[in-house]
Amino acid sequence: MLYIQSHNSPLTKKSYLFGVRITNMVKYINCSPKEYGMINQVFRSGTAIGALVSDATYAQSSADFISKLSIALKECNETLYWLNILKDTEYLNEDDFESMSKDCQELLALLISSIKTTKQNNEKK
Repeated sequence: MLYIQSHNSPLTKKSYLFGVRITNMVKYINCSPKEYGMINQVFRSGTAIGALVSDATYAQSSADFISKLSIALKECNETLYWLNILKDTEYLNEDDFESMSKDCQELLALLISSIKTTKQNNEKK
């Protein structure tokens, strides 16, 4: 957990830990090669959130920052979609889904708030 210790933002920490959870979840899902694409999609979108948030830390401008967080927001929404698919196809049990879904929805709220705040701050300038 050394990576998140050096980053104090709640969004950075939560998105990193969510990526770790997604990675661990994917390790334990047994699927045939036919379903691998679906599992890979939730892995890619779920881990992209934290990568984009981390990238936004060094954005070149407010517009760049908003753009990166907006893409992270889309990835977060996609992850929630895939989590629902995994639950409804019984790759995830209800308890695991509820826990992952709750974290994903919290990330959605943090991303939306960060984007709105940045836009409002830009309007004040």
